[in-house]
Amino acid sequence: MQTQKVIDHIVEWLKDYAVKAKVNGYVIGVSGGVDSGVVSTLAAMTGLKTLLIEMPIRQKPDQIDRAWEHMNDLKSKFPNVEAMSVDLTPAFEELYKTFDVKDDLYPNEKLAFANTRSRLRMLTLYYYGQINGLLVCGTGNKVEDFGIGFYTKYGDGGVDVSPIADLFKTEVYTLAKALNLVKNIQEAIPTDGLWDVDRTDEQQIGATYPELEKIQKEYGNKTADDYEGRDKEVFLIFDRMHKAAKHKIDPIPVCDIPEEWRENQF
Repeated sequence: MQTQKVIDHIVEWLKDYAVKAKVNGYVIGVSGGVDSGVVSTLAAMTGLKTLLIEMPIRQKPDQIDRAWEHMNDLKSKFPNVEAMSVDLTPAFEELYKTFDVKDDLYPNEKLAFANTRSRLRMLTLYYYGQINGLLVCGTGNKVEDFGIGFYTKYGDGGVDVSPIADLFKTEVYTLAKALNLVKNIQEAIPTDGLWDVDRTDEQQIGATYPELEKIQKEYGNKTADDYEGRDKEVFLIFDRMHKAAKHKIDPIPVCDIPEEWRENQF
């Protein structure tokens, strides 16, 4: 990958989009992971206002510390960067008490609450984006957004722009190194931070990002019968998750009404 060309291209794309949209810049949720680290840095490089928000919800201290290490590093390098923390734990706890049902009757409750965390963060980003005249900048990569749909619909998937959605996860790490992000961000183990237990992305998925990328690049041209061993296992994981996530990946379906059924308005 021609790393510097990719970096320059994304920065110019972000700047041009914001100027045409007549906004002041971008707001980004910073989790302490490599995706948000790279995106926030690219946004900062536009020279436009860049608001970074860390939004803990029952968060592990190391994730909070890593996020702030990165945000403070960016603030020291870019005068257009502002950073803040919005503790969403109290708001989530109120929702938890309001929504809570019996786990034995609703086995998907834990997943629903995990997605609720993500949607609460989306709401927060749009609030601070609107009062500051900023667009919400997404942090999803190609594997997550268009491969296995590993994101929350109308949560971290609810954004205005997606600058790294055409980059594989391994390419995002390449950019992180080229951008000289703080070491803890470059080496961060991917996790969505939406669960009370420590579970990495790869533990949840059952495959590593490099394994998934290999399958995604070949997906559509090969079937399960073309693989064997571990590759076949990963293909089946990717295929199952991709099909289950079609409602996220494809545009929202619209029920078209035949024109001849409409009353003539004139």
